[in-house]
Amino acid sequence: MRAIIADDEPILRHHLSRLLGAVSYDIDVVGSAKDGIEALDLIKTLQPDVVFLDIRMPGLDGLEVANLLSEMQTPPRIIFVTAYDHYAIEAFEHGAIDYLIKPIDEKRLNKTCTRLKTRTKPTLNADEFTQILSHAQEKRSAPLTWLKAAKGEDIHLIHVDDVEYFRAEDKYVTVVTNDSEYIIRTPLRNLSQMLCEETFWQIHRSVIVKVSAIRRVFKDITGKMVVEVSSNQSQLPVSRNAHSLFKQM
Repeated sequence: MRAIIADDEPILRHHLSRLLGAVSYDIDVVGSAKDGIEALDLIKTLQPDVVFLDIRMPGLDGLEVANLLSEMQTPPRIIFVTAYDHYAIEAFEHGAIDYLIKPIDEKRLNKTCTRLKTRTKPTLNADEFTQILSHAQEKRSAPLTWLKAAKGEDIHLIHVDDVEYFRAEDKYVTVVTNDSEYIIRTPLRNLSQMLCEETFWQIHRSVIVKVSAIRRVFKDITGKMVVEVSSNQSQLPVSRNAHSLFKQM
């Protein structure tokens, strides 16, 4: 099967392509697109058998692309890939054969590949549909354990226990461990919902810190509260709204 991956995050396009190569010899990624318009052009040109579509993309989103593909005489099968579970019902209304929640794990992707090999049409029975929705909701509620982050051209797998803090910068979030820094593109507001709230505290609109990594909390010469991290003595700002986190410390 010839496949196209459409996602506005290059790290995730690269990761999904590598995962597909690891779980299935029957799927050949023949192209990738960074937005919906580019995806539509590639699909019309390359005529793939399957498209892995991110839902939130600039230009045309994944649901809009799927709607336009339905007008084709022989449309490709669609796998939606997203960080959100609340699009699932709409996704299947647009003819999706499966719905993957980011970050994608190898075991779940393997089930998707099996479904692609055995189904020519997006026909799911009630039990299958319920199971997919249940998995999506469970994944959203379960605390994040592993991060897939970039350093240069390489993708690294980082356990959240090794992270000391996250710092939002421009379009990226810097992941800081005790000996290195990495980059992810998950917005900090989404990341805060994926982390265990007892282990990680959002102390500023641009900073989430691991509680056990905090060495001390103090006020600087201007009277602003600052958190100092143990390993590298980084000093992180604390917003006024987060002062209450440290009242009993």
